[in-house]
Amino acid sequence: MKALVLAGGTGTRLRPITHTSAKQLLPVANKPVLFYGLEAIADAGITDVGLVVGDTAPAIEAAVGDGSAFGFRATYIRQQAPLGLAHAVLVARDFLGDDDFVMYLGDNFIVGGIRQLTEAFRTSRPDAQIMLTQVADPREFGVAELDQAGRVIGLEEKPQQPKSDLALVGVYMFTPAIHEAVHELKPSWRGELEITEAIGWLIDHGKTVRSTTITGYWKDTGNVADMLEVNRLVLETIESRQDGTTGAGCEIIGRVAIEAGAHVSGSRIVGPVIIGAGSTISGSYIGPFTAIGQDCVIEDSEIEYSILLRGASIRGVRRIQASLIGHEADVRRAPQVPQVHRLVLGDQSMVQISS
Repeated sequence: MKALVLAGGTGTRLRPITHTSAKQLLPVANKPVLFYGLEAIADAGITDVGLVVGDTAPAIEAAVGDGSAFGFRATYIRQQAPLGLAHAVLVARDFLGDDDFVMYLGDNFIVGGIRQLTEAFRTSRPDAQIMLTQVADPREFGVAELDQAGRVIGLEEKPQQPKSDLALVGVYMFTPAIHEAVHELKPSWRGELEITEAIGWLIDHGKTVRSTTITGYWKDTGNVADMLEVNRLVLETIESRQDGTTGAGCEIIGRVAIEAGAHVSGSRIVGPVIIGAGSTISGSYIGPFTAIGQDCVIEDSEIEYSILLRGASIRGVRRIQASLIGHEADVRRAPQVPQVHRLVLGDQSMVQISS
């Protein structure tokens, strides 16, 4: 069994961060979200992994390398434009050959991995196996319709009037039967080759499509709110460690991981929190569910429930919450006089000001 990992999306809902960074490499508890999926694939015993990449291919390849760090062999497959999940299967045809495969969306996060799911698929080998979960607003997802016996009888992508609240999770398992289905597709109204339509083709042609409704945690980390929520969940599991140094006047409460080369002085840290290598915290409050990347600087400030990317700095600011702060961003207190806001913002930035 092979794996096909989709890592070519543009991340429009995470702009402006994704103007310069691959969305799959944004960190959750200081580790790229893509890595959690790759680790789950390796844990399932899969050793041949194809990564579908787009404009951010150099960054993805630099981060993943040849795959040996994860225990598999990585092959990179270029997709010229993000034209749908089924299009990714189409461009990966030579890599996939006639093997069964799991397709994993690189910005998805699933607690518990996929080992049991892949083992069940290998045993029964339906033509397709999909994972479902209940969601509050199905209109944002691919949605499955089941009959009285729980069999999949229909799928629809982002329907305005959903027929159920069961959304497709970003993990699919296929036999080579999917290739004929993909070959028969025409672009949808979105201009994409939809994997939901390919699975629907299998159903219409008498193929076996099975579903598993998962009860564990799943998130598509496609926006800031979901990134912060997954970050919170992962930080709940970290263990305390102090590989860095702490100076006088520090108060460390709960699970706090201070990585090598980081230094904390005169600050109150309330976990769960992770502080990246080379970062400096002084005279500040770091609240729960905060991940501070490498080489960050926080001085005389307060922040909680946030993610700081490598090299970001915050100086003299009260208080920051629920924020995603990009690489080498500089956040600082404005001069007291005049009472104005001075901003330098990139494309599609979002700023909320209380005044």
